[in-house]
Amino acid sequence: MGTADVTEETAGGEEKPWGEVTPEAARRLLVAAVEAFAERGYHATTTRDIAGRAGMSPAALYIHYKTKEELLHRISRIGHDKALEILRSAADGEGSAAERLSAAVRSFVRWHAGHHMTARVVQYELDALGAEHRTEIVELRRQSDAAVRRILNEGVAAGEFDVPDVPGTTLAVLSLCIDVARWFNTEGRRTPDEVGALYADLVLRMVGAQKK
Repeated sequence: MGTADVTEETAGGEEKPWGEVTPEAARRLLVAAVEAFAERGYHATTTRDIAGRAGMSPAALYIHYKTKEELLHRISRIGHDKALEILRSAADGEGSAAERLSAAVRSFVRWHAGHHMTARVVQYELDALGAEHRTEIVELRRQSDAAVRRILNEGVAAGEFDVPDVPGTTLAVLSLCIDVARWFNTEGRRTPDEVGALYADLVLRMVGAQKK
C-alpha cells in the first residue's frame, strides 16, 4: 500500500482500508488496484502492476480475482454501496428536508474528500466495467439519485425549497459532491469536514432553502 493511500484512508476515518474484503491477500490486492487505477487509469494498469504493488506475483492475483475487470467491479460495488448507504441514511433520518439535505451533502462530500483516491476510481471508471457489471452499478447510482430526489421533492412539497426542476437539480447536487474526488488534496487548506460543511451550505443556497 502506498503512502498516499494510507493518508487518504486515515483522513476518511478507517483504521483498516477495505476491511470487509477477505482474505488478507485479496484485500492487499484490492488496495493496490485502487492505487494503480487512481494513478494510471484502468486501461493503463496491468495485473502485473497491481500484483507488484501488493508485493505478490501475477499468478497469486488470479487466485483471488479472475480478471482485472473483476477487481474493478469489486471496488466499484463496495464504493457505490457505501454511497447509497450515506444518502439513504440521510434521506431516512429525522428533521426537516433542509436538515436532511444538508446531512446528505455533508456526509457524501466528506466521504469523497476523505477517500478521494478510491472515489476517483469508483466514480470515473464506470465505462471500463463489462456490460453486466455496469448495469448493476448503474442501478445503484439510480437508487442514490432517488434518495436525493426524494429529499428535494419533500422539501418542495413542504414549501422549504424553491426547485422548479427536481431531476436536474438532483443531478447538479450529486455532480457537485462527486467532483470533490477529482480535485481534493490532503495537503490543501481545507479538511474533508470543512469541505463537507461548505458544500452543504452551497447546496442549501442552490435549492433556495428557507431559513427559519
